[in-house]
Amino acid sequence: MYNPLFLYGNVGLGKTHLLHAVCHDAQKRAPYLRIEFHSCEQFVNGFISAIEQGNLSEFQNQYRNVDILIIDDIQFLREREQSQEEFFHTFNALYNNRKQIVLTADSAPQDLAALEDRLISRFKWGLVARLDPPSYETRIAIVKKKAHLRSLTLPDNVAELIAEQIKTNIRELEGALTVIYATARAAGQPITLELAKQALGVQEVAAGRSIAMSDIVRTVSEQYDVRITDLQSKKRSQSIALPRQVCMYLARNLTRHSLEEIGGHLGGRDHSTVVHACSKIEQLYKSDAAFRDRVDKLTGWIMKNNG
Repeated sequence: MYNPLFLYGNVGLGKTHLLHAVCHDAQKRAPYLRIEFHSCEQFVNGFISAIEQGNLSEFQNQYRNVDILIIDDIQFLREREQSQEEFFHTFNALYNNRKQIVLTADSAPQDLAALEDRLISRFKWGLVARLDPPSYETRIAIVKKKAHLRSLTLPDNVAELIAEQIKTNIRELEGALTVIYATARAAGQPITLELAKQALGVQEVAAGRSIAMSDIVRTVSEQYDVRITDLQSKKRSQSIALPRQVCMYLARNLTRHSLEEIGGHLGGRDHSTVVHACSKIEQLYKSDAAFRDRVDKLTGWIMKNNG
């Protein structure tokens, strides 16, 4: 493998999922490998905590005594001079010991503003690969795979409709599928082409104008019996954190707000926190039938009240 492997592309193209696949494949091929997989936010927060608690050497051992280091969203290092310095030395230690480094970002190395030139230079030492939006055929395959994972009966013409309407990223494909399913469930009807057209028409209006963050937060607040001010606070108790993560997941699927905007509306969380929250809710959605039912009902209520 090239070292480092640097993957970049717009949000929603599956960079994080690809990293999980890299990690899984490496562990399958060589279970003895020591792998550290973290978001850049976790690296920065861990570094700050290590300095505050006086255990910097322990932090450095965690990140430098590995065979593969995978860091998601490396652009989070922007304007964090001390963290950049620490990562520079971590990179050098791993590279000099012939250990693999895998990074992702939202931009090519040369376009990462506010990063030190010496870091940008190193990011280009190996292979820099851009992730482009999926082709029409790939979008159809993705939609069918997502439907299969949800045990949904999805006609081919509906999968084709979604692929025709959504051309940007995987996240919006999944969001369209969620809206269609919620519409069918609310209407008590099977998924058909006509129903899908209606649902995507609702989604287009909702994403552009009707459904606001406040609509989602209010609905989740009511259904989880949590105060809106708590959802928008820094509080981290489980009774508040889970509904807040549901808000993030719904906002990502039902609006066109950026991840930064979504996080900003919910206590000033950053992009990486929203990504983590959405990933957690997606896993719960797939594995917990009762939770999936609750999220689908929330989606239906939000759409009904804003259609």
